[in-house]
Amino acid sequence: MGKLWRVDPYGDTQFNEQEARAALGEITDLLQLCADAAQTTAVTDLAVLLKSCATTPGSYLWFIGD
Repeated sequence: MGKLWRVDPYGDTQFNEQEARAALGEITDLLQLCADAAQTTAVTDLAVLLKSCATTPGSYLWFIGD
């Protein structure tokens, strides 16, 4: 099972650089599930954020729920 399923839509979720690197491997499969351009753009933006976190030592990526 991947990392992205752990993102809580209602609470906060934090990825460290190792978790972000692992989640990057899920982007290709996630892109195949996109139903429209807006979803594709969102996943592409997510990939940029994950890559930035994965390549910056000591960084974290926070997902803030509602």
